[in-house]
Amino acid sequence: MTYKSFNRHSSLLDIPMIFISNNVRFVFIFILGVLWFRDHFGKKIVINSVVSVVITLITNTLIKFFVYKPRPFIYNRVGILIPSKRDSSFPSKHSLLVFTVSTSILLYERTLGCLLLGLSVLTGISRVWVGHHYLSDVIGSAFIGSLTSMIVDKASGIYKRFMYKNCY
Repeated sequence: MTYKSFNRHSSLLDIPMIFISNNVRFVFIFILGVLWFRDHFGKKIVINSVVSVVITLITNTLIKFFVYKPRPFIYNRVGILIPSKRDSSFPSKHSLLVFTVSTSILLYERTLGCLLLGLSVLTGISRVWVGHHYLSDVIGSAFIGSLTSMIVDKASGIYKRFMYKNCY
């Protein structure tokens, strides 16, 4: 099976894809900062997001420790648009983190969460476009990040009910 890279077919798209791939995470950090200073509800979203991110980073490390999937440019002679590590392709850490944060926000702020989810999809596409990941890496990352955020949200609700019940 050969892998088809779309990059370098349109320099008009290469530039925005490189920008998105490298810089979109800063948008997510900015939004978390805004939510933190907004109100108490925003702090809950940020705390759940940060806990989810920590868990997904640990998950990412464990997966990469046990599974090695070569990046597309290693065996398939796919051109890359920006330098990359030669570590395992799965999961895509960029995609993992943005899907984790966007899902954490989506659970509480539907409109903002949907916008960030769209930006997460675009980030995943950009990671494939620049030649760093396969589409399956991005889909797996989206699943892991979203699932982690949902589990953390449910666990925080259970913890809050448990603490409230035992304190009063």
